[in-house]
Amino acid sequence: MSAVADTTASTGGQPKVTKINEAVIRLAGNSQDGIQAIGGFLARLAGRSEQEVMTFMTIPSTISGGPSIFQVRIGSGEVLTAGDEADMLLAFYQHSYEDHIRSLKLGGIVLYDSDHVTPKPEWQESYRHVGVPISSLTVEAIGGTGRDKGKNIYVLGLLAKVYDLDVTKLKKLIVERFGGKDASVLNNANSCFDAGYNHSLENLLKSYQFYAAPSKGGAQVVMNGNEAIAYGLLAAGVRFGAGYPITPWSDIMELLRKELPKYGGSFIQCEDEIASVSMAIGASWGGRVAVTGSSGPGISLKTEAIGWASMAEMPLVVIDVQRGGPSTGMPTNIEQSDLNIATFGGHGDSPRVVIAPSTVEDCFYTAIEAVNIARKYSTPVILLSDQGIATRIEAFPEPDLKTVVQDLSPDLTPVPEHKPYDLSAPGGITRHLAPGTRVASGKYPVVTGLEHDELGHPTGSPKLHMSMTAKRRNKLRALAAELPVPTTYGPNEGHVLLVGWGSTQGPLREAVDKARSLGEPVSALHIKYINPLPNGLEDIFKGFHRIFVVELNDEGLYGYGQLAQVLRARYADPRIQGINKVDGLTWKVKEILDRVRTLTQTPVA
Repeated sequence: MSAVADTTASTGGQPKVTKINEAVIRLAGNSQDGIQAIGGFLARLAGRSEQEVMTFMTIPSTISGGPSIFQVRIGSGEVLTAGDEADMLLAFYQHSYEDHIRSLKLGGIVLYDSDHVTPKPEWQESYRHVGVPISSLTVEAIGGTGRDKGKNIYVLGLLAKVYDLDVTKLKKLIVERFGGKDASVLNNANSCFDAGYNHSLENLLKSYQFYAAPSKGGAQVVMNGNEAIAYGLLAAGVRFGAGYPITPWSDIMELLRKELPKYGGSFIQCEDEIASVSMAIGASWGGRVAVTGSSGPGISLKTEAIGWASMAEMPLVVIDVQRGGPSTGMPTNIEQSDLNIATFGGHGDSPRVVIAPSTVEDCFYTAIEAVNIARKYSTPVILLSDQGIATRIEAFPEPDLKTVVQDLSPDLTPVPEHKPYDLSAPGGITRHLAPGTRVASGKYPVVTGLEHDELGHPTGSPKLHMSMTAKRRNKLRALAAELPVPTTYGPNEGHVLLVGWGSTQGPLREAVDKARSLGEPVSALHIKYINPLPNGLEDIFKGFHRIFVVELNDEGLYGYGQLAQVLRARYADPRIQGINKVDGLTWKVKEILDRVRTLTQTPVA
């Protein structure tokens, strides 16, 4: 907690109040305890209070459940990560206590369920221990009918008291969550919350109150990355999707299945990954950009059909929510190891666009951009998200829907003639007509996965194959020329440039802030467009002595990860080196800076 001043002395047995700028709270228990619900309530409250918020969670991959955490960082100022160290640990069980107490700052608070946790004497001097019989008091609050079911809401009441949270807004969130259920469920939730809020915490010594956040001048929305992608696709005009369940993509699929019918669309759960991508391609040919998605194993199965879409130059959006791999791997953990398959996966030369959002807000707008690129360039676009950003909750300004929402209804206006694969088209860009569009010449095009002439008719001509291959390649070069060059975070020159992509943006920026506060000349660069790369990156690289690409994937045979490999191949620059890890967890700022300081002692090979 960034404590500033004790503003109220202890009176009447109540703990004194300390004003704070931010707090990092780690909730540790089992997946069945509803700790994700507690974190979700806190995150949504922060969003409705114009505060910044970011979350991080781990969940077990087994159906039977197991140990789980949810960490939430709430701040009155800018929040870039979920926090390296926690100010408070709330531990439901002995394993929660022992496994996570070292995540606390020295002097931090461990609030534990004394029904299940026995504190270790050796840790009581380093951390402030506050025991509450959470399980038994929850049973007492709801009359014992649900055993300790509801203790997560009891804990929410405790936290509301400790951090002087807005009870009226929290109660409204509780109604929104449980109001559609049986009245007894909502009554029990309110009883648990009130009991937790009214529990005496005199042994805490102090309570906390956030400084008022600066007004952002408008409403905020609070959601996770998967939700942002799904709503971005809806805003972009997508009205058809097809997919097959897989963690962590399934949340997008379920949301689209629920929401698309409200706008005249549909989402089909297919029998497998191959059927789902093929159905989406067919829907795209029908006149609208369609979407399919998966995680790494499913993307492998979709690659043949994605190659067909590349050959037929069909607009298509493919969502890849990356997870730990290969194979089933670590399905509920974060990794950025699908960049290679997204960019290069497939047979033959099958160019496609690959883009990666950096924040939850960026997920919303990148989904729209993916649709528009697919339409403009008649190409598959792969949107690379990851498990960390998929489940991470953030608050951001409510989008101006009047500006961003678009209609992709097919244009069936008759045309005199049409050659979709016209080799003389500007930029080599293909234009498909929606089926049913009248062509006055009577020469209707064909869509096929075979090499073809300008009307799409199959051909074995070596000359045409060379021309069409160049056409499919050159339109991505045209896109690269239009892409914005990313700007550095920090000065445009210095000793170290940290390069990242996807969800690593926040930790890299916080690492830059911390390093520069210590006088270290460090800047960061975030690359959103993976394939094609934007023009001009080499001019940015010239300003730095060392370039470290920070990724959540393996360092490979030669000591650098997947984006670093792409950049080294593109620029033949030995200054580009990798900083990698595959522990299934997000980067901590301290980890990044420790690795940078070690590597800068080693000369460039």
